[in-house]
Amino acid sequence: MEKMKVLFVASVYRHLTTFHIPYMKYFQSNGYDVWAASIGDEDKKILTDIGVNCLDIPFSRNPVDSKNIESFKLLKMLFKKDQFELVHVHTPVAALVTRAAFKGSNYGKIIYTAHGFHFFKGASKKNWLLYYPLEKIAARWTDHLITINEEDYVNAQKFLPKDKVSFVHGVGVEPFAETLNAEQKLQLKKELNLPLDSIVIAYVAELNTNKNHQFILRNWEKIKEINFKYELLIIGTGEVELELQEYVRTNHLQGIHFLGFRRDVPRLLQISDVVTLLSLREGLPKSIMEAMAVGLPCVVTNTRGLRDLIQNNETGYIIEPDDDGKLLDAFNNLTEVQLRVALGGKGRLLAEQFFLENVLKEYITIYNNVLNTN
Repeated sequence: MEKMKVLFVASVYRHLTTFHIPYMKYFQSNGYDVWAASIGDEDKKILTDIGVNCLDIPFSRNPVDSKNIESFKLLKMLFKKDQFELVHVHTPVAALVTRAAFKGSNYGKIIYTAHGFHFFKGASKKNWLLYYPLEKIAARWTDHLITINEEDYVNAQKFLPKDKVSFVHGVGVEPFAETLNAEQKLQLKKELNLPLDSIVIAYVAELNTNKNHQFILRNWEKIKEINFKYELLIIGTGEVELELQEYVRTNHLQGIHFLGFRRDVPRLLQISDVVTLLSLREGLPKSIMEAMAVGLPCVVTNTRGLRDLIQNNETGYIIEPDDDGKLLDAFNNLTEVQLRVALGGKGRLLAEQFFLENVLKEYITIYNNVLNTN
């Protein structure tokens, strides 16, 4: 007898390996044949190594790119040839194209997790004019829509009845399996050329304009004046990486370390003292949940997803994305060890709801309801 099949879809395999492997393994443990469809990248091997069948689909993040027409055709052929009990789509454009291709299928259900709608309070008029209508149309082809922050949960109910919309606590984070001892932490600092007495700020994010690294870079000299022990780890890669590196060189900024894409972020957080994320748009960022789980205070911008996680003056600081003065005030306050410990400790108490074991239960309930397996 042929196994039941489930398909996970995202713009790139790295999105799936970063966030969704536990959910794939859940289906495998329940006898499903798990498939994945994304742009081919180096993370494809991670999925094939755990028994996931991978299909390379040439998605573009630009919704009007002609590559998405080809992607639509390939997916349409796939759905004619193979039957999936469930298709779980992620990332806006890949989710839109896949739902359009799945439309009219007489077998299986399709779920969309919105990791952060591109329209939100404070978003540009262009984003509202483009993405709001597209999401509204695509909702007609969606059996269930999952949101991960309060603002998106409210907006999603404008598209679908409340019983077809769920709110979950992100993608789930795991308490770190490996705890570094004092000697290991010092060794890691040496490997990264960090002064052993440094106050380490970690910025874990893709390097793009939305993640707003420029905010901290333009204030970095003044942050170093506040306390010369501050060091900044920029963890990630992306389209503005060279631009940011050139800005650092041109302005002779000291104490900034570009680490590129890392698979050991949990280790890096254990030598960090503060985590910052100054995005213009977020869904519910895993890096901040991981920071909370390990007891680190966070400096974030006042945008959807970030203000869902951080309580101002309680677990960190929430500032407007153009308020240089408040940014400097935050890092001035965080030079005090006792304050960092106090804020981080409160964050750790709130982090449990975002732990993978709890979020996975939320997803399993939704899967069972959609598949009628209760």
